[in-house]
Amino acid sequence: MWEIYLILSALLLILTVFPKIPSPHWVFRFPDFGKIQITYFTIITFVLGFIIEKTEYFWYLQGLLLAMIVYHGVVLIKYTPLYKVKKNPQTDKSSKKYHFISANIYQFNTDYEKFISLINKNKPEIFLTMESNGDWENALQVLEKDYPYQHKVTLENTYGMHFYSKMKIEDSKTHYFVADDIPSIEAHLRTDDGFEFVFFGVHPPPPSPTEEETSKERDGDILSVAKRVTEIKKPVIVVGDFNNVAWSKSSILFRKTSHLIDPRVGHAFVSTFHAKYKLFRFPIDLMFHSEDIFIKDLKTLENFGSDHLPVYCEFFIDHYKHDQEERIEQADSEEIAEAEEIIEEGKKEDGDRDAVATED
Repeated sequence: MWEIYLILSALLLILTVFPKIPSPHWVFRFPDFGKIQITYFTIITFVLGFIIEKTEYFWYLQGLLLAMIVYHGVVLIKYTPLYKVKKNPQTDKSSKKYHFISANIYQFNTDYEKFISLINKNKPEIFLTMESNGDWENALQVLEKDYPYQHKVTLENTYGMHFYSKMKIEDSKTHYFVADDIPSIEAHLRTDDGFEFVFFGVHPPPPSPTEEETSKERDGDILSVAKRVTEIKKPVIVVGDFNNVAWSKSSILFRKTSHLIDPRVGHAFVSTFHAKYKLFRFPIDLMFHSEDIFIKDLKTLENFGSDHLPVYCEFFIDHYKHDQEERIEQADSEEIAEAEEIIEEGKKEDGDRDAVATED
């Protein structure tokens, strides 16, 4: 039992320390994803320590485990209701409540009807699909009578993206910030009650042993979005499969350089991947918004056959409420310079992706 306790303690220490090492290699970035699970296992190991035979190193290891629990807890508690943030009710100057769904549909998922039923059941004003290819585009044509405005980026490399809206799209464009096969969508929308906002859909590649060796393209892509957001003078929502977690260094840098707010703070993790394994689920489908956007609800919906759960959001716009200004963090000059360097590194990185992906 002592050997198991010792091995677990050593492994948990490694997984805690690795993300602090400033290397983009996936080995050092991947433990960020499992911070919730690492915390649970650290607590279990700490409790286990009290039921095994004590040695001369016991209290040192218990102290180390306790320190790790506190370290992870300080970060994670911000993404729970225990971390209090001010609630913001609508006023007579606010827009109506609007809703969107963001879903990585998993390109090889062919249960089209289940996703269409999800949209028809929840009736969002806008929705975004990621990993959507030509087959998915054809299947979703039945929704176009209800969603007459669209922006489509049809790819077969698992990075296709489709945006559907009941609101008028006044302008839209596809960005390829760091690679010519990794798109982002920028859509300028006008609501029926006269409010304007910009919706960004993003899906950068993940650092992993089976995809990109480093996080350079991912981080360069999302920080390019952050840079673009600062040029826009309208309310902004950025949504998508970030292949990242909100507490990672690059996500924090994104938030600071974009001047956007993370609605998970004071709310919930909203974990989305993997849809089939609840205990090993990571919150990698993220959302950020500007101070004029107020979130009423943010949650996951039921599984429709993908490896990701869809994200559902209810929000309103208000130009006269300034309660959220204090939640915006500003990047300093060093952080801005670091973001620029990461963007350039992302552009230089040559991702090894096939034009047409096949299911393993």
